[in-house]
Formats: sequence, structure tokens, C-alpha cells
Amino acid sequence: MQELTIVQTVADLESDTRLDPVVTQANRLYSTLFASRRLRDLLHGVPLGHPLHPLAVQVPLGAFTSSAVLDLFPKTARQSKLLVGLGIVSAIPSIAAGWVDWLSLHRQQQRVGIVHAAANATAVGLYVISYLQRGRGHQASGRLFGYAGLAVMSIGGYLGGHLAYRQASGANHAEDVPHLMPSGWQVLAPLEELPDGELSTMDVAGQPLLVLRRGHAVSVLSNTCSHLSGPLNQGELVDEESGSTCVSCPWHGSVFDVETGAVVHGPATSPQPRFITRVQDGVVQVQLPGADG
Repeated sequence: MQELTIVQTVADLESDTRLDPVVTQANRLYSTLFASRRLRDLLHGVPLGHPLHPLAVQVPLGAFTSSAVLDLFPKTARQSKLLVGLGIVSAIPSIAAGWVDWLSLHRQQQRVGIVHAAANATAVGLYVISYLQRGRGHQASGRLFGYAGLAVMSIGGYLGGHLAYRQASGANHAEDVPHLMPSGWQVLAPLEELPDGELSTMDVAGQPLLVLRRGHAVSVLSNTCSHLSGPLNQGELVDEESGSTCVSCPWHGSVFDVETGAVVHGPATSPQPRFITRVQDGVVQVQLPGADG
């Protein structure tokens, strides 16, 4: 079956450099607005283990859609207005989470994302007008602006789907590691060949691994950042207040606990695959729990 024309139109946004001035200005604005790392971690969805934005949009989307259905029936003006108001208010945290995620995307993704944001902002603006018109007793125009908002929001939703699935903006980019890594113990390297106290990378069964040796103890994670595939071995070792030793991704600053692979700071929300290690006859071996490659 042939793709719709809109598919290529949206794909062309990825390389449309005319969007770059707007992208640059938005980066400056929202980097300042969301400067708090604790707030960014919350809006990224680090405590949830996956991005917050897709979850947050369910409330305004459901409220606006339900309002559109009620508008088809008589004597539902009050209930429909209430739902429009709920959608407007609940859109605020969704918008905030979306912008925070957008700040840590590649430029191609940001170009599509800025149009996605513009469409959704337009939709919310139409719903605000719809709410005001309903409050003035102009039910017909209120419904009209509501349906216009729903139409524009659908376009924004399509763009969001392109970001999430075609461009994998919120996906776990290390999810495939257990399916590519052979099960059982694998040889990493002789212990003495690993630099002590420094990040290094080794290739095992075609998979790049991040290695940190400290004396006879060796910590190993997947080297591919779960956020957007950044090479962790090019990052830096950081010591957190909790006392854990962590690695920061050089691309977007995600921070992972070297011992456990857990996310300490976003934008990543998925942990790094963690390998267990052992030393036999001076040779380090690694095993990934759950590997079935």
C-alpha cells in the first residue's frame, strides 16, 4: 500500500533548515525556563521509568475528544464546557514535559518537534476561544472552535507519532542489547590489559561495552546510551552526592550509575543494560542476565 503524501511532507521537515532560527530561539528560552535539574528529571519521567509526556497528554486529549462527542448531543453544553476547561488546564504539564524532552533531541527531531509544538499550541488556543465563547452563551461558535481545535490537535498528534516511532525520540535505544548478546559467560579481556580507574570500551559479540576497572573489580554496562545511542565511553566519570560512581553521556548529559546501570539524571529514562562480571585465571568474563541472542 502506498504511503500518504503527508508522510513525505513530515519527513521533509527533518531536513528543513528554515526551521533552525526558531529552534535556536526556543532552545535558549526553554533551557533558561527549565534550568532546574530536579524539575527536568521529573518532567522527563525519570521516576516513572519512561517519558512522562506521552502519559500526560492522555488527560487533555481525552477531555477534548469527549467534549467533541458531547457536542453532538443536545443539553450537554455545561458538561462539554467543563471538559474543554479540564483539557486546557491539564495541557499545561503535558506541554512542559514535551518541551523538556524536546531540549535533549537531535536537530532533525527538534525541527519536527517545533512544528508539533506549534500545532498543539494552536489547538489549545482554539480551545481557549471555544471555552470563552461557550461562557458567553455562544454555543454554536464554541462548538465550531472546539472542532477546529480537535482537527489541529490531530495534526499535532500525527507529528508526535512521527517523532516517537519514525524518529524514535522517546524509545529505549539499548533495548535490543539482550536480544543481540549471546547468553552465558563471554570473554572480555585479561584483567591487566584494562586501564585502572578509567573508562574504556570493549567489543564482545559485536556489542560495544563500557568498562570501568577499579583494582580487581570490573563494572560493565552497554556502551550505547539508552536515550539516543550516545557513546558512554566518551563521557565523564562523576561522583554523585549519594556516593555512587556514575558516567555522564557526552551527547545529552544523561547520568547512569556505573555499578547498577540505573538512571540518576535524565533525559534518559531507561537504565543501561548491566553485565555481571567474574575473573578466572586473570581473564575477565561478562554475562548479561536475560540475554537470548
